Amino acid sequence: MKEIEYIFYLSSDMQDRIRVNAVKEKREILEFCVQYEARIIEKWQPIIRYDTAHGYAHRDIIHFDGSVEKEPLYFVNYNFAFTFATQDLRKSWRKYREKYKQEVSK
Repeated sequence: MKEIEYIFYLSSDMQDRIRVNAVKEKREILEFCVQYEARIIEKWQPIIRYDTAHGYAHRDIIHFDGSVEKEPLYFVNYNFAFTFATQDLRKSWRKYREKYKQEVSK
């Protein structure tokens, strides 16, 4: 088994990042966590997390008040879910950040 772990910064001011952790064997992802984090109010805030905790692939939408919405992912295997997660966060992080900031300002 091989563990993969890295942080990928999304913005030039380094206030937005994706944290990736995965375990794979050969070409098969066995488990993963891909999380978008933003530096808001001088602290790194987890905003969207895709993971395989609880035995299935899902997305956690983490709200400013600490509540979490779970949405299952329906993919054939974790490889497809992992790919989707990384692509979605790279594409949509600005939207997720803005929505979270709106919660902060309420």
